[in-house]
Amino acid sequence: MTGVKTNERPGTRAVLKHSGVSAYKAREVLDLIRGKDYERASEILEYCDREVATVIGKVLRSAAANAFHNDGLEAEELFVSACFADEGTTLKRWRPRARGRATRIRKRTCHVTVIVSRMAEEELNRRRARVAAEAADRRARRVAGARRQGRAAARAETSAPAGGQPVDEHVLEIVAGGDAAGSNDVDAAVEHALSPDEHEQADGGDEAADEHEQADGGDEAATGDEETSD
Repeated sequence: MTGVKTNERPGTRAVLKHSGVSAYKAREVLDLIRGKDYERASEILEYCDREVATVIGKVLRSAAANAFHNDGLEAEELFVSACFADEGTTLKRWRPRARGRATRIRKRTCHVTVIVSRMAEEELNRRRARVAAEAADRRARRVAGARRQGRAAARAETSAPAGGQPVDEHVLEIVAGGDAAGSNDVDAAVEHALSPDEHEQADGGDEAADEHEQADGGDEAATGDEETSD
């Protein structure tokens, strides 16, 4: 039983005729991308040091564009199902040599064909799951980094408070908890995190402190009057 003919292979193709390179050199590069997905094949061709890789990269992008415009397939869903290079026309030239002789020069050409197809649904699901997992991991790393920065900023500001009083560990937990992690003001962070009852308790404590300060101020005034009378 004969296999599938070259012109009957399924997929979307792009063909470059009479490329100015030998089929042998083109096949060495085509072997690197056969069976790879579109993104991976593009990366391989971009960093390949062979000159023919630039030409094959253009053919690959042309095949992906044909698949998008003609078949409605996205480039992320494609892979290189087949790629081959057939020998083209050989241009014959002559080079003069000693004693009136001449040597033949053969300028080889080839026809480069790249066929892309849609990946299987199972493979697409695995790729989507892997991409989602990588995105979730990157987001978790960003969140963890932001929390570490917020925790470090909170420690830096709370290490030497203005009143000279030690800071409660509960405040550090509030600041490092997430919502107030990006706040540079510890008081604003605590204000954001406290419940209404705690707000009332804090306000009552502030009023008591104000009354205490006023009483201290009255005592100081009385002491000053006694000193003046003396």
